[in-house]
Amino acid sequence: MHKYVVGVDFGTESGRALLVEADTGKELATHVTPYEHGVLTTALPSGTKLPQDWALQHPHDYLHVLKTAVPAVLERASVVKEDVIGIGIAFTSSTVLPLASNGEPLCFLDDYKEEPHSWVKLWKHHAAQAEADEITALAQARREPFLQRYGGKISSEWLVPKVLQVLREAPHIYEATDLFIEAGDWIVSRLTGSLLRSSNLAGYKALWSKDEGYPSQAFFTALDPAMESILSTKMRGEVLPIGEKAGELTEEAAQWLGLAQGTAVAVAVIDAHAGVAAAGAVHPGQLVLAMGTSTCHMLLAEHPEPVVGVCGMVDDGIIPGYVSYETGQAAVGDLFGWYVEQAASHEVRDEAEKEGKSLHEWLSEKAAVYLPGETGLVALDWWNGNRSVLVDASLTGALIGLTLATKPEEIYRALLEATAFGTKRIIDSFTDAGIAVDELYAVGGLPERNELLMQIYADVTNREIFISHAKQTTALGAALYGAVAAGGERGGYDSIFAAAHNMVSSTRTSYKPQPDHVARYEELYLYYLELHDFFGKERPSLMHGLKEMKS
Repeated sequence: MHKYVVGVDFGTESGRALLVEADTGKELATHVTPYEHGVLTTALPSGTKLPQDWALQHPHDYLHVLKTAVPAVLERASVVKEDVIGIGIAFTSSTVLPLASNGEPLCFLDDYKEEPHSWVKLWKHHAAQAEADEITALAQARREPFLQRYGGKISSEWLVPKVLQVLREAPHIYEATDLFIEAGDWIVSRLTGSLLRSSNLAGYKALWSKDEGYPSQAFFTALDPAMESILSTKMRGEVLPIGEKAGELTEEAAQWLGLAQGTAVAVAVIDAHAGVAAAGAVHPGQLVLAMGTSTCHMLLAEHPEPVVGVCGMVDDGIIPGYVSYETGQAAVGDLFGWYVEQAASHEVRDEAEKEGKSLHEWLSEKAAVYLPGETGLVALDWWNGNRSVLVDASLTGALIGLTLATKPEEIYRALLEATAFGTKRIIDSFTDAGIAVDELYAVGGLPERNELLMQIYADVTNREIFISHAKQTTALGAALYGAVAAGGERGGYDSIFAAAHNMVSSTRTSYKPQPDHVARYEELYLYYLELHDFFGKERPSLMHGLKEMKS
């Protein structure tokens, strides 16, 4: 008789549950639940206005996903709850939630629901750039060893800058907050009744390491005297290694989900990181691109080496036994979506509608006829700032080479190419540091939907790219960790390696580089690098100043 595991993936716009067979990884049922409140970028649900670069969410939406999606997959697959042995949680990160002393989100309380800083700060909340720069400067001045693990620069997306922003802009909210916690850890605590932190979330987003822990109390005191005791108060909680069991479902949580009380719950994992196991890329030299609204790049290595602009270099960070690196691009699918939704003309929309195609399909078909460089365009992929390797959320996008003859599909192709160039720049940072990048694996929605995009990536990087056929890769990865949390005696696995070997299909599509295109892209990439270094290193004040004027 089969045993089953559930993976729940909390994304940027929605959450999804996936039910799979524990012994084979066969996907039996999935259910996607859109967030009712979506991403709050201009105002709270009540209408209270938000400043520029804010991105908040409503924690009610996360609970709604659990209570809706998990029972739905059990019903669709006709699986009884007693046969489900584990559940894993994958979550966007860094997604920071302030909790009251009763364990509830601060924004649930009447006294604070109109206070923007009491809400969940999503990963794409970039309003803490000044605080991130301050943390970087202090760490450099003090020669803090933790800075090397993060490529020499702290990102505005991470937990500590967001907490510091609360302290600086709303000290009464900071004082009222009993605990700042990643939303993934909060969901696990709601399921198990135990407050624990994931080594994966803490390692990449909260400056923690298994050897050194968090930065010292002295560092936080130097940052701001009000943070002197933050490690024992507002950032407290035992850190558990990724791949372990966080606990078991409480009676209340079991009722929400329609599962049995005592079902094993895995330690939370960052959503993109779950794609590493789900791709079966659990060995050094295999770079995984989790491609969606943004792209997260994960790479395993035998030994730690300093790499410029990484988002984290964490021992046992994703796969036990290896050093795991993370880098990223803050706008990929979002960038293509921006062009289609905000910049494509009515004429283009009408043509696509006449042919019965989506705008993405129509533009991709038209763009595919061009050779690399034939459009005469090159773009910088910084519509949502630069995550790696410059780590500067205040940088903005650029499109160079426009003429009166430029066509919409040419611009679309230039944007696709820009994201591929951004990935190549990241790969170069690894190889320059002596870390091998032998194979590329792409997971997520974009690789399945856009053949032109993936061929461009293969040509630009000059590497074969393997595409997973899992329909819900991130949720599958969460399910793998759920199977490990259950353990071999209950029908799961005793390691993530065993789970990946048995639950991940070896059937993949691949895109191979085309030699003539590779040569042309090498030339075009030099123009990208020239723009990258000019706007990102030599004269970032140009983009910073324009953004400041806008605000």
